[in-house]
Amino acid sequence: MPAVTVENPLALPRLHKPAEGSRPRTVVQVATAPSGLEGEGFPVRRAFAGVDQARLDPFIMMDQMGEVDYAPGEPKGTPWHPHRGFETVTYLIDGTFRHQDSAGGGGLITDGDTQWMTAGSGLLHIEAPPEELVVSGGLFHGIQLWVNLPSAKKMSDPRYQDIRSGSVKLLSTDDGGALVRLIAGSVAGFDGPGITHTPITLIHASVSPGARLELPWQPEYNALVYALSGAGTVGAEQRPLRGGQTAVFGDGDAIELRADARQQGNTPNLEVIILGGLPIGEEIAWYGPFVMNTHAELAQAFDDFRSGRMGNIPAGQV
Repeated sequence: MPAVTVENPLALPRLHKPAEGSRPRTVVQVATAPSGLEGEGFPVRRAFAGVDQARLDPFIMMDQMGEVDYAPGEPKGTPWHPHRGFETVTYLIDGTFRHQDSAGGGGLITDGDTQWMTAGSGLLHIEAPPEELVVSGGLFHGIQLWVNLPSAKKMSDPRYQDIRSGSVKLLSTDDGGALVRLIAGSVAGFDGPGITHTPITLIHASVSPGARLELPWQPEYNALVYALSGAGTVGAEQRPLRGGQTAVFGDGDAIELRADARQQGNTPNLEVIILGGLPIGEEIAWYGPFVMNTHAELAQAFDDFRSGRMGNIPAGQV
Protein backbone atom coordinates (compact mmCIF):
# COMPACT_ATOMS: atom_id res chain seq x y z
CA MET A 1 0.00 0.00 0.00
CA PRO A 2 -0.64 2.32 -1.64
CA ALA A 3 -1.06 1.46 -5.31
CA VAL A 4 -0.90 5.05 -6.68
CA THR A 5 2.36 6.76 -5.86
CA VAL A 6 5.27 8.65 -7.42
CA GLU A 7 9.02 8.24 -7.15
CA ASN A 8 9.64 11.94 -6.54
CA PRO A 9 6.84 13.83 -4.75
CA LEU A 10 8.80 17.08 -5.21
CA ALA A 11 7.97 16.92 -8.92
CA LEU A 12 4.27 17.36 -8.10
CA PRO A 13 2.33 20.60 -7.61
CA ARG A 14 2.90 21.92 -4.09
CA LEU A 15 0.24 22.48 -1.47
CA HIS A 16 0.42 25.87 0.18
CA LYS A 17 0.12 25.98 3.94
CA PRO A 18 -2.88 27.58 5.66
CA ALA A 19 -2.76 31.37 5.58
CA GLU A 20 -1.22 33.20 8.49
CA GLY A 21 -3.89 33.85 11.10
CA SER A 22 -5.85 30.69 10.20
CA ARG A 23 -7.73 29.01 13.05
CA PRO A 24 -6.34 25.50 13.55
CA ARG A 25 -9.02 22.93 14.33
CA THR A 26 -8.69 21.08 17.60
CA VAL A 27 -9.57 17.41 17.95
CA VAL A 28 -12.81 16.81 19.84
CA GLN A 29 -12.82 13.00 19.68
CA VAL A 30 -10.70 10.01 18.71
CA ALA A 31 -12.75 6.82 18.16
CA THR A 32 -11.42 3.31 17.55
CA ALA A 33 -13.13 1.37 14.76
CA PRO A 34 -14.45 -2.09 15.68
CA SER A 35 -13.91 -5.00 13.31
CA GLY A 36 -16.65 -6.99 11.58
CA LEU A 37 -17.64 -8.83 8.43
CA GLU A 38 -19.56 -7.49 5.43
CA GLY A 39 -21.22 -8.98 2.37
CA GLU A 40 -20.21 -12.61 1.88
CA GLY A 41 -17.70 -12.38 4.71
CA PHE A 42 -14.88 -9.95 3.87
CA PRO A 43 -13.32 -8.19 6.89
CA VAL A 44 -14.09 -4.52 7.58
CA ARG A 45 -13.46 -1.88 10.22
CA ARG A 46 -16.41 0.45 10.96
CA ALA A 47 -14.53 3.74 10.85
CA PHE A 48 -17.29 5.97 12.24
CA ALA A 49 -18.62 3.70 14.99
CA GLY A 50 -18.98 5.69 18.20
CA VAL A 51 -18.97 9.08 16.47
CA ASP A 52 -22.01 11.34 16.94
CA GLN A 53 -24.00 11.44 13.68
CA ALA A 54 -24.30 15.22 14.01
CA ARG A 55 -20.50 15.48 13.63
CA LEU A 56 -20.49 13.12 10.63
CA ASP A 57 -23.09 14.98 8.53
CA PRO A 58 -23.15 14.68 5.47
CA PHE A 59 -21.46 11.28 5.85
CA ILE A 60 -23.37 8.21 7.00
CA MET A 61 -20.72 5.52 7.44
CA MET A 62 -17.33 4.38 6.20
CA ASP A 63 -15.80 0.89 6.15
CA GLN A 64 -12.14 0.06 5.75
CA MET A 65 -12.24 -3.12 3.68
CA GLY A 66 -9.24 -5.31 4.46
CA GLU A 67 -6.25 -5.04 4.30
CA VAL A 68 -6.26 -8.78 3.64
CA ASP A 69 -4.10 -11.05 1.49
CA TYR A 70 -6.47 -13.74 0.20
CA ALA A 71 -5.40 -17.28 -0.58
CA PRO A 72 -6.74 -18.82 -3.83
CA GLY A 73 -10.50 -19.32 -3.60
CA GLU A 74 -10.94 -16.91 -0.67
CA PRO A 75 -11.83 -13.49 -2.21
CA LYS A 76 -15.38 -12.40 -1.39
CA GLY A 77 -17.82 -9.66 -2.34
CA THR A 78 -21.45 -8.73 -1.76
CA PRO A 79 -24.63 -10.29 -3.18
CA TRP A 80 -27.19 -8.22 -5.11
CA HIS A 81 -28.75 -5.64 -2.76
CA PRO A 82 -30.70 -2.35 -3.00
CA HIS A 83 -29.84 1.27 -2.11
CA ARG A 84 -31.81 4.50 -2.04
CA GLY A 85 -31.22 8.05 -0.82
CA PHE A 86 -27.42 8.40 -0.80
CA GLU A 87 -24.16 7.81 -2.69
CA THR A 88 -21.62 5.01 -2.24
CA VAL A 89 -17.95 5.78 -2.86
CA THR A 90 -15.67 2.74 -3.19
CA TYR A 91 -11.97 3.60 -3.27
CA LEU A 92 -9.81 0.58 -3.95
CA ILE A 93 -6.21 0.97 -2.81
CA ASP A 94 -5.07 -2.53 -3.74
CA GLY A 95 -6.88 -5.37 -5.48
CA THR A 96 -9.70 -5.63 -8.01
CA PHE A 97 -13.47 -5.28 -7.63
CA ARG A 98 -16.23 -5.57 -10.22
CA HIS A 99 -19.41 -3.50 -9.86
CA GLN A 100 -22.73 -3.87 -11.67
CA ASP A 101 -26.07 -2.20 -11.05
CA SER A 102 -29.61 -2.53 -12.35
CA ALA A 103 -29.45 0.94 -13.95
CA GLY A 104 -26.76 -0.21 -16.37
CA GLY A 105 -23.76 1.20 -14.52
CA GLY A 106 -20.70 -0.74 -13.58
CA GLY A 107 -17.18 -1.70 -14.40
CA LEU A 108 -13.92 -2.96 -13.00
CA ILE A 109 -11.89 -0.94 -10.51
CA THR A 110 -8.38 -1.75 -9.40
CA ASP A 111 -5.30 -0.29 -7.68
CA GLY A 112 -6.29 3.29 -6.90
CA ASP A 113 -9.55 3.52 -8.88
CA THR A 114 -12.81 4.82 -7.41
CA GLN A 115 -16.39 3.89 -8.26
CA TRP A 116 -18.89 6.58 -7.28
CA MET A 117 -22.48 5.43 -7.40
CA THR A 118 -25.40 7.75 -6.81
CA ALA A 119 -28.20 5.43 -5.74
CA GLY A 120 -30.70 8.31 -5.66
CA SER A 121 -34.23 7.01 -6.26
CA GLY A 122 -33.02 3.44 -5.96
CA LEU A 123 -31.32 0.56 -7.72
CA LEU A 124 -29.87 -2.87 -7.14
CA HIS A 125 -26.14 -3.49 -7.30
CA ILE A 126 -23.45 -6.07 -6.67
CA GLU A 127 -19.75 -5.80 -5.89
CA ALA A 128 -17.53 -8.84 -6.24
CA PRO A 129 -13.98 -9.83 -7.14
CA PRO A 130 -13.59 -11.04 -10.74
CA GLU A 131 -13.34 -14.77 -11.27
CA GLU A 132 -9.62 -14.66 -12.06
CA LEU A 133 -8.92 -13.02 -8.67
CA VAL A 134 -11.03 -15.62 -6.88
CA VAL A 135 -8.91 -18.31 -8.52
CA SER A 136 -5.56 -16.66 -7.84
CA GLY A 137 -6.18 -14.88 -4.53
CA GLY A 138 -4.29 -11.68 -3.76
CA LEU A 139 -4.25 -8.44 -1.81
CA PHE A 140 -7.51 -6.58 -1.18
CA HIS A 141 -7.74 -3.20 0.54
CA GLY A 142 -9.96 -0.14 0.21
CA ILE A 143 -12.72 1.92 1.73
CA GLN A 144 -16.42 2.37 1.11
CA LEU A 145 -17.94 5.69 2.12
CA TRP A 146 -21.66 6.52 2.24
CA VAL A 147 -22.48 10.16 1.47
CA ASN A 148 -25.97 11.39 2.28
CA LEU A 149 -28.13 13.26 -0.21
CA PRO A 150 -30.35 16.21 0.77
CA SER A 151 -34.09 15.58 0.65
CA ALA A 152 -34.40 17.51 -2.63
CA LYS A 153 -31.98 15.08 -4.32
CA LYS A 154 -32.84 11.77 -2.69
CA MET A 155 -34.99 10.73 -5.63
CA SER A 156 -32.45 11.80 -8.26
CA ASP A 157 -31.82 9.47 -11.17
CA PRO A 158 -29.07 6.94 -10.41
CA ARG A 159 -25.63 7.93 -11.67
CA TYR A 160 -22.29 6.16 -11.91
CA GLN A 161 -18.80 7.65 -12.08
CA ASP A 162 -15.72 5.65 -12.92
CA ILE A 163 -12.73 7.58 -11.53
CA ARG A 164 -9.49 6.03 -12.72
CA SER A 165 -6.35 6.29 -10.62
CA GLY A 166 -4.63 8.32 -13.34
CA SER A 167 -7.19 11.12 -13.03
CA VAL A 168 -6.70 11.62 -9.28
CA LYS A 169 -4.99 14.93 -8.48
CA LEU A 170 -1.57 14.22 -6.94
CA LEU A 171 -0.03 16.90 -4.72
CA SER A 172 2.94 17.26 -2.38
CA THR A 173 3.96 19.36 0.58
CA ASP A 174 6.90 21.73 0.14
CA ASP A 175 9.39 19.30 1.65
CA GLY A 176 7.98 16.25 -0.16
CA GLY A 177 7.13 14.63 3.16
CA ALA A 178 3.47 14.02 2.31
CA LEU A 179 1.83 12.73 -0.86
CA VAL A 180 -1.79 13.83 -1.21
CA ARG A 181 -4.27 12.14 -3.53
CA LEU A 182 -7.26 14.44 -4.05
CA ILE A 183 -10.17 12.25 -5.19
CA ALA A 184 -13.06 14.70 -4.88
CA GLY A 185 -13.67 18.29 -3.86
CA SER A 186 -11.13 21.07 -3.45
CA VAL A 187 -8.18 21.86 -1.22
CA ALA A 188 -5.73 24.76 -1.38
CA GLY A 189 -7.02 25.78 -4.81
CA PHE A 190 -6.75 22.31 -6.38
CA ASP A 191 -9.71 20.23 -7.56
CA GLY A 192 -10.25 16.46 -7.59
CA PRO A 193 -12.06 14.62 -10.39
CA GLY A 194 -15.08 13.36 -8.39
CA ILE A 195 -18.42 15.04 -9.16
CA THR A 196 -20.56 15.25 -6.04
CA HIS A 197 -24.21 16.06 -5.38
CA THR A 198 -23.31 16.91 -1.78
CA PRO A 199 -20.24 19.19 -1.48
CA ILE A 200 -17.38 17.18 0.06
CA THR A 201 -13.61 16.81 -0.05
CA LEU A 202 -12.03 13.32 -0.07
CA ILE A 203 -8.27 12.75 0.23
CA HIS A 204 -5.93 9.80 0.70
CA ALA A 205 -2.57 11.00 2.06
CA SER A 206 0.71 9.22 2.79
CA VAL A 207 2.79 11.05 5.39
CA SER A 208 6.44 10.02 5.70
CA PRO A 209 7.97 9.34 9.13
CA GLY A 210 8.51 12.61 11.00
CA ALA A 211 6.72 14.70 8.35
CA ARG A 212 3.84 17.10 8.90
CA LEU A 213 0.81 17.82 6.72
CA GLU A 214 -1.04 21.11 7.13
CA LEU A 215 -4.10 21.81 5.00
CA PRO A 216 -6.39 24.82 4.68
CA TRP A 217 -9.92 23.55 5.26
CA GLN A 218 -13.23 25.15 4.36
CA PRO A 219 -14.63 26.47 7.65
CA GLU A 220 -18.21 25.48 6.78
CA TYR A 221 -17.17 21.83 6.28
CA ASN A 222 -16.74 19.26 9.02
CA ALA A 223 -13.34 17.53 9.19
CA LEU A 224 -12.45 13.89 9.86
CA VAL A 225 -9.19 11.92 9.60
CA TYR A 226 -9.17 8.12 9.58
CA ALA A 227 -5.85 6.27 9.92
CA LEU A 228 -5.66 3.31 7.56
CA SER A 229 -2.30 2.32 9.03
CA GLY A 230 0.70 3.77 10.79
CA ALA A 231 0.99 6.09 13.76
CA GLY A 232 1.06 9.83 14.27
CA THR A 233 -0.69 12.79 15.84
CA VAL A 234 -3.57 15.05 14.81
CA GLY A 235 -4.40 18.65 15.61
CA ALA A 236 -2.12 21.41 16.83
CA GLU A 237 -2.33 19.73 20.24
CA GLN A 238 -0.74 16.60 18.68
CA ARG A 239 -3.25 14.06 19.88
CA PRO A 240 -2.09 10.46 19.20
CA LEU A 241 -3.71 8.60 16.29
CA ARG A 242 -3.13 4.96 15.31
CA GLY A 243 -4.31 2.70 12.50
CA GLY A 244 -8.04 1.98 12.79
CA GLN A 245 -8.84 5.25 14.59
CA THR A 246 -10.90 8.27 13.50
CA ALA A 247 -10.15 11.82 14.64
CA VAL A 248 -13.07 14.25 14.68
CA PHE A 249 -12.17 17.93 14.46
CA GLY A 250 -13.99 20.98 15.80
CA ASP A 251 -14.39 24.36 14.13
CA GLY A 252 -11.67 26.25 12.29
CA ASP A 253 -10.16 26.67 8.84
CA ALA A 254 -7.00 24.53 9.00
CA ILE A 255 -6.12 20.97 9.97
CA GLU A 256 -2.79 19.43 10.86
CA LEU A 257 -1.37 15.93 11.26
CA ARG A 258 2.10 14.47 11.78
CA ALA A 259 3.60 11.04 11.30
CA ASP A 260 5.63 9.58 14.12
CA ALA A 261 9.37 9.50 13.43
CA ARG A 262 9.36 5.72 13.85
CA GLN A 263 6.76 3.53 12.13
CA GLN A 264 6.19 -0.19 12.29
CA GLY A 265 8.09 -2.21 9.70
CA ASN A 266 5.00 -3.25 7.73
CA THR A 267 3.57 0.30 7.66
CA PRO A 268 6.37 2.62 6.52
CA ASN A 269 4.12 5.73 6.41
CA LEU A 270 1.11 7.16 8.19
CA GLU A 271 -1.70 6.42 5.71
CA VAL A 272 -4.86 8.47 6.24
CA ILE A 273 -8.21 9.26 4.68
CA ILE A 274 -9.03 12.95 5.15
CA LEU A 275 -12.59 14.00 4.47
CA GLY A 276 -15.08 16.73 5.15
CA GLY A 277 -18.33 18.03 3.76
CA LEU A 278 -21.05 20.62 4.00
CA PRO A 279 -23.56 19.44 6.63
CA ILE A 280 -27.06 18.91 5.26
CA GLY A 281 -28.76 19.53 8.60
CA GLU A 282 -31.84 17.37 7.94
CA GLU A 283 -33.43 14.57 9.94
CA ILE A 284 -32.15 11.10 9.00
CA ALA A 285 -34.22 7.91 8.89
CA TRP A 286 -31.71 5.15 8.18
CA TYR A 287 -32.31 1.44 8.10
CA GLY A 288 -30.07 -1.03 6.30
CA PRO A 289 -29.55 -0.02 2.66
CA PHE A 290 -31.91 2.98 2.70
CA VAL A 291 -31.14 6.48 4.03
CA MET A 292 -34.20 8.72 3.98
CA ASN A 293 -35.64 11.62 6.00
CA THR A 294 -38.77 10.06 7.52
CA HIS A 295 -39.99 6.64 8.62
CA ALA A 296 -42.76 6.89 6.02
CA GLU A 297 -40.12 7.29 3.29
CA LEU A 298 -38.28 4.25 4.67
CA ALA A 299 -41.46 2.19 4.53
CA GLN A 300 -42.01 3.32 0.94
CA ALA A 301 -38.45 2.34 0.04
CA PHE A 302 -38.94 -1.19 1.36
CA ASP A 303 -42.27 -1.47 -0.45
CA ASP A 304 -40.72 -0.24 -3.71
CA PHE A 305 -37.88 -2.74 -3.36
CA ARG A 306 -40.23 -5.69 -2.70
CA SER A 307 -42.41 -4.62 -5.62
CA GLY A 308 -39.51 -4.50 -8.06
CA ARG A 309 -39.65 -0.71 -8.56
CA MET A 310 -35.90 -0.34 -7.87
CA GLY A 311 -34.99 -2.44 -10.85
CA ASN A 312 -34.36 -6.10 -11.46
CA ILE A 313 -31.31 -8.32 -11.46
CA PRO A 314 -30.16 -8.54 -15.10
CA ALA A 315 -30.88 -11.80 -16.90
CA GLY A 316 -28.27 -14.45 -16.35
CA GLN A 317 -27.14 -12.96 -13.03
CA VAL A 318 -27.73 -14.45 -9.59
